[in-house]
Amino acid sequence: MSHFPAPVTRIATHSPEDVFVRGKSLCRDLLGKVTFTEMTYFQVLGRLPTPGQTAVVDACLVALMEHGLTPSVLAARLVGSSAPEALQGGVAAGILGVGSVFVGTVEGCAALLARLVGASGGVEAEAARIASEHHAARRPVPGFGHPEHKPDDPRTPCIFRVAEDHGVAGRHIEALGVLGRAVDEAYGKHVTINATGAVAAALADCGVPAGILRGFAILARCAGLVGHLLEEQERPAMRAIWEAAERAVPYEEE
Repeated sequence: MSHFPAPVTRIATHSPEDVFVRGKSLCRDLLGKVTFTEMTYFQVLGRLPTPGQTAVVDACLVALMEHGLTPSVLAARLVGSSAPEALQGGVAAGILGVGSVFVGTVEGCAALLARLVGASGGVEAEAARIASEHHAARRPVPGFGHPEHKPDDPRTPCIFRVAEDHGVAGRHIEALGVLGRAVDEAYGKHVTINATGAVAAALADCGVPAGILRGFAILARCAGLVGHLLEEQERPAMRAIWEAAERAVPYEEE
């Protein structure tokens, strides 16, 4: 016997005259009156964001939209060129690369921050525990480190500045700073807080739950992939990528 309540949706419905989202008329209350960022927050969380939250969420979406020829972009370009009649296939291929290594680390970092702010023994002690656990297991700490941006990720202070300027910076950004100091101590060197870590903390301070936070990263990356697919249509790179891969990974007899 199921223990779940009877299924209902509180997100949207429609009539012949209108569409209703979270109890608001799409035509009378939302269209032309809220931005895409505000609508995203409203649709996902069921409440309109404050102006400060809107500014921070917007900054986070901008920060994660683009980072060059990343694995997700390469996948999107290759699939988009292989099936040019289906743009969504290229986008979907790229989005599948938003995982525990690239971009999707926002979710892993957010889970650590939730653990920190809820720690009964204090944030500093819990941060030291998290850092030592990851160091001992030789696991990267989600939201930390970057192969190109050293010693620091230039996007991180920009995101923090937006949150501070709009009065949104709170417990999660503070906890991330504590964790950063603990990571440096455990690893015996400075490890940058990367953009996904900053986004995780900033969105958490905007009230976005850790379990859905990766969705905002997917949304940002989706827009970036559409741009790459248009460039691939106009100036195809697929053949060059393919040939570069063959040169870089030669065939070898067993």
